[in-house]
Amino acid sequence: MARIALDGLRHSYLPQPQRPEDWALKQLDLEWADGGAYALLGPSGCGKTTLLNIISGLVRPSEGRVLFDGVDLTDVPTDKRRIAQVFQFPVVYDTMTVYDNLAFPLRNRGIAEPEIKAKVHEIARMLDLDSALARRAAGLTADGKQKISLGRGLVRSDVNVIMFDEPLTVIDPHLKWQLRSKLKELHQRTRRTMIYVTHDQTEALTFADKVVVMHDGTVVQVGSPVDLFERPQHTFVGHFIGSPGMNVLPCEVHDGTALFAGHRLPVQNPPKQPLNGQRLEIGVRPEFVTLAPEGLPVRIAKVSDGGRYRVVEALHDSQRIKLLVDEDASLPADTAHLRFDPGHTRLYADGWLVS
Repeated sequence: MARIALDGLRHSYLPQPQRPEDWALKQLDLEWADGGAYALLGPSGCGKTTLLNIISGLVRPSEGRVLFDGVDLTDVPTDKRRIAQVFQFPVVYDTMTVYDNLAFPLRNRGIAEPEIKAKVHEIARMLDLDSALARRAAGLTADGKQKISLGRGLVRSDVNVIMFDEPLTVIDPHLKWQLRSKLKELHQRTRRTMIYVTHDQTEALTFADKVVVMHDGTVVQVGSPVDLFERPQHTFVGHFIGSPGMNVLPCEVHDGTALFAGHRLPVQNPPKQPLNGQRLEIGVRPEFVTLAPEGLPVRIAKVSDGGRYRVVEALHDSQRIKLLVDEDASLPADTAHLRFDPGHTRLYADGWLVS
């Protein structure tokens, strides 16, 4: 296992990048503790896989360093980094049995057969593959093959980090929850450093102790699932995480008071200095918007059933605001008023939380 540090990292796939948009990864300085469970979360094209491939050594960064336990490995090839990587699509040897697939990495390293046998059976039990060890991999379903890929990463005891690049993409939806739970259990048992790449917030938040949220080649926030939900540092985090995501409303600030469409909205972080020339917005999650006798006047535009609650979409002029109400709560037929919880309503400038 290893503590991984990324120092001044930048990467472009162009030979001479000139503009900010030429960089697939912009300035990154990150550190992951030894034995932690981390997720890289963000939409397609934000740089997640590029970052993963830089850590593994498949891609050399244009600038900066990759350090394992303080040792610079930027120019060290992949096979010398003691990395296990599980890819989006299962990589298995169809003609081999499940046992031989799991044993393959150990045999390549000259491990004695009795030790291989013990380790393979241990991992097979963890992944519920022990009854399939004698079967050829070609006869397994996609989720069975992906379990083999996971097992090949876990079977080695000499790895610094195990990395997963959207490993549940090909898995049936009803099996994803089982495999996510299994991965979490395996991390708790092995305490190996694990990095999980995904664009699915549910996968990231259920697996990781710390989530690295990426957007447009930058890291916009690193935090626990609770941190990301309760205190998003950027409007992208608030919008991307949560279902539905955070309401983001344009506003103005006068004498330290936030105003939306001329209505005063108390915020948790009033500015302590002028915010001239910046794009100002209020962020508040639907969970912290309620119907009230007085407040911001709105028109009820749409109501959707969310199971244990309903999602109400209200309009103030053309601005859409979402809130959650109990399934059995009565709703006004047309017009209503909204109250925003001041303890969870925050001010953002140019997308970033005002401190």
